[in-house]
Amino acid sequence: MHDLNIAFLQCDLQWSDRNANLSHIDTFLEHVQPGTDLILLPETFTTAFPADPCRYSEMTDGPTLQWMRQQAQRHDAIVCGTLLLDIDGSYRNSLVWMRPDGTFEMYHKRHPFSIGGENLLIKKGESPLIVERKGWRIKPMVCYDIRFPVWARNRYRKGRYDYDFAFYLANFPDSRMVVWDTLLVARAIENQAYIAGVNRVGDDPNGLHYCGGSQVVNARGEVLAHLDPYAEGMVHCTLNYEALQKFRTKFPLGPDWDMFSVDAAST
Repeated sequence: MHDLNIAFLQCDLQWSDRNANLSHIDTFLEHVQPGTDLILLPETFTTAFPADPCRYSEMTDGPTLQWMRQQAQRHDAIVCGTLLLDIDGSYRNSLVWMRPDGTFEMYHKRHPFSIGGENLLIKKGESPLIVERKGWRIKPMVCYDIRFPVWARNRYRKGRYDYDFAFYLANFPDSRMVVWDTLLVARAIENQAYIAGVNRVGDDPNGLHYCGGSQVVNARGEVLAHLDPYAEGMVHCTLNYEALQKFRTKFPLGPDWDMFSVDAAST
């Protein structure tokens, strides 16, 4: 199995200004290394969070997905980020998994941030998403999802893990970074998988401050790569599949995990 080369971007976001944000992100993507498989952007990378979906949502043939398609083709890599989409008349905070050939998958945020009222504007997602790249099974999630371990729970069935790598794209304020750091490590350990968290920096008009804390954690709970607090930047990191499999074989938790099911349609 090939290793997975990822690049993750921690940047400031301008409030509800798609053109400014895409132009700013373009400057970072100029430095994506050849051979990168997956490029990860923060949550709602065109508008920051939250934004009014009545004003700022797009359709799946809109300018942001066109931009993502161009970037994926240019770098021959998957490009992932979330934006507000109008899906069949309902607003979603949608993570787009854009392939270099222009095809894409979507994961709609399962847990809108009800404490901040996101659930009043955004319809929750009903289904998880597991996608593949170079034989890796990958589970994308969004921000507030990190507080719900059942939704992230890996499973071991017929000698196979549901996923090898999961990631969260976020706008996670600096006042809650202890939660962010702790849960990223917990999700990696309990699911025996690589976990990445990609967060923004900067301030917003609601008085919230963001310090980033973007990082990749291995199945042992060790941080493999990170960006400095409050600093913009992009980091490349290689995920080693053989090392993951060796650890799973040496410490085989999967066969002892409890079997369960999730009623994703429940409210």
